[in-house]
Amino acid sequence: MTGGRHILPQPTAAPLRIALIASARHPITEPFAGGLEAHTWTLSTALRARGHEVTVFAGPGSDPGLGVVELPLRPARISESACRDTSMVAAPWLRDHHAYLQLMLELTRAPSRYDLVHNNSLNYLPVAMAPALPVPVVTTLHTPPTPWIESAIQTAPHCPVHFSAVSAHTAAAWRHIVPAATVVHNGIDTRRWKPGPGGDDLVWSGRIVPEKGTHLAIEAAELSGRRLRIAGPVGDTDYFAAYVRPRLGRTITYEGHLHQPDLCTLVGSSAAAVVTPCWDEPYGLVVAEALACGTPVCGFARGALPEIVTPACGRLVGPGDSTALAKAVEPTIGLSRADARRHAEAYCSMDVMTARYERFYRSVSA
Repeated sequence: MTGGRHILPQPTAAPLRIALIASARHPITEPFAGGLEAHTWTLSTALRARGHEVTVFAGPGSDPGLGVVELPLRPARISESACRDTSMVAAPWLRDHHAYLQLMLELTRAPSRYDLVHNNSLNYLPVAMAPALPVPVVTTLHTPPTPWIESAIQTAPHCPVHFSAVSAHTAAAWRHIVPAATVVHNGIDTRRWKPGPGGDDLVWSGRIVPEKGTHLAIEAAELSGRRLRIAGPVGDTDYFAAYVRPRLGRTITYEGHLHQPDLCTLVGSSAAAVVTPCWDEPYGLVVAEALACGTPVCGFARGALPEIVTPACGRLVGPGDSTALAKAVEPTIGLSRADARRHAEAYCSMDVMTARYERFYRSVSA
């Protein structure tokens, strides 16, 4: 291992030259702002380790080891008159729009630089402008349907974009407009997410925002009589102040926004991971991370979680039911940590994900 990166088996076919478009909202570096940033880092790292030439287009502050080209996040000069127009949008939205527009125009002027473009952002412009590119464009669907991307898909009579989805649940949500998205489950580096010894406490990790339901994890932990340790970035300060901070104390603690090694230690030393989505989670990277640490999962059966969590490695209850979740804690803790780890290796690993993307890339480039 060198600098936290692992040399994976090399592909037998010729390496690909891949332009990987990341989200501009947050840098692709640790500690990650969210699952999308972690996924982009893992995918680009694995592809490079397998011999592919990967250029990551990402926001400032991203890991330079990824071969990053910074997105041109220079805001357009908008006149005062235009700013007063009723159609004026928020500055961050306009900044991202301008950056992706510039990037896509630059890619049209580099016809032989890449073998394919992989849009791993949530922006609509790589989809809308795909017909102008001389190489295949892949877009990963990370979220439920959005109006901007649905509109972009319909800009050409036959959208040339090849779509993947992070789960069968997400693929089904888009099926009305993307009939055949290829499912490639998100993967995590099971060499970095190592099995831990377990412990007595529960753990909750992720972005602290209403849709992730941190407050429901607190309720379930209190009802179960077990301590809960919370980790992750505070994405909504008002929510944290109203629903999380007042509950902190001896049995409920906030550990902060941790770097991967520290988060791995925390999750691996916990009895079970509590996962409480209040929306239809498209995948649930925290589930994969917990299982890789050997920590079984106790959560709500929403979104893609029933795809990932099996009876051998977790227990799921009805969405929003913190009482049922509390009752499921002890049965979850009784599950085999070795089984949880084995499931992560077979289903949620970076190696499995990267091999599937390689096959997908070569099928669309043929």
